Amino acid sequence: MLKVGLRGGIAAGKSLVAARLAELGAVLIDSDAIAREVVEPGTPGLRAVVDAFGASVLDGGGRLDRAALAAVVFGDEAKRQLLNGIVHPLVRARAARLAAGAGAGSIIVQDIPLLVETGQGAGFHLVLVVDAPEEERVRRMTANRGMDEAAARARIAAQASAEQRRAAADVLLQNTGSPGQIRAAVDELWHTRLVPFNRNVVDRRTAPRPGPPVLAGPRPDWAGQAGRIAARIRHADGRILAVDHIGSTAIPGMPARDVIDLQATVGSLAEADALAPALAAAGYPRSPGTWPDAPESPVPDQGPGDGRLHGSADPGRAVNLHVRVAGSPDWRCALAFRDWLRAEPEMASAYLAEKRRVAALHAGDTGCRGYVRDKGAWFTSFAEPRLREWTGAAGWVPPQY
Repeated sequence: MLKVGLRGGIAAGKSLVAARLAELGAVLIDSDAIAREVVEPGTPGLRAVVDAFGASVLDGGGRLDRAALAAVVFGDEAKRQLLNGIVHPLVRARAARLAAGAGAGSIIVQDIPLLVETGQGAGFHLVLVVDAPEEERVRRMTANRGMDEAAARARIAAQASAEQRRAAADVLLQNTGSPGQIRAAVDELWHTRLVPFNRNVVDRRTAPRPGPPVLAGPRPDWAGQAGRIAARIRHADGRILAVDHIGSTAIPGMPARDVIDLQATVGSLAEADALAPALAAAGYPRSPGTWPDAPESPVPDQGPGDGRLHGSADPGRAVNLHVRVAGSPDWRCALAFRDWLRAEPEMASAYLAEKRRVAALHAGDTGCRGYVRDKGAWFTSFAEPRLREWTGAAGWVPPQY
């Protein structure tokens, strides 16, 4: 089952995207609709709201008067938090029941108005954000909804900013064209990413990564992507002590293969093995064999005593997830190497030169095994002794857990 969180600013076109995803076969869970359902007459939710705010929030028929409730909580942060504390857990529980009943092979799309504000993105395989320029959204609200401009801008200002939504997005759809154009973009996303991603999650396999090593970037969004993925990995199982961004994409300004390397810290190899089902369900299954593709981290998990390697089931985002024991040599080396290159630009330049040299040697390869083999030789002969010297001189010590 693939779980997609859907978010969009008012008048950005989120409803149109949600409708198209449902037409394509997604199971759509609308949190707004659930929020109304859980406070229907006779529900525990409505009783809790009345207990908290009084009978004045009911209309003459005993139903929730939303305008009256809004007047009570508007401008009062404590009352707003109290209301959210009643309604949000009920909505999440109902949404979880709906998702559980959808079937193992389903693609679940959950439309959550406060997805960004409440930090729920880590609970989804992907967060899809629909956006449009503010002026276009104002135009739509005034033309299609009869709102005046001041009210439209006030509604926009009350929501998460465009920058906050973009920071939370794994996929950003810009809805600046016709309805047909945004539907076509949804179709492409569905067929090229969501459907194969879901198939890989169900089958617990990594997405293939064919082709030779190609250095890209540096991309300014690598750090943000790593942060979102790390949050999902931590959310997958509480036994994970930490998740660190390592490898070349963790070095500011460093061109790299477009693969996010992360290191998950655990207490033992037994824990690393026990985590495998939870990581697979989160979209990061155990990689077959040792290395299906080359890591950007210089310390590959080449044997059963060195850690466990997981990859990404997402065909749109390649990830190497190194699950290693806190304090082990490879765990320590990955963190030290990253910090060394961040601190020493000359060494980062030397590493980049070697990567470019080796990538050129293997430009005609169908995979990356030769690239990682030759790059590893540079690390052993050139980098490792200098890294040991730097850690001693700098007094570098790894994190303590």
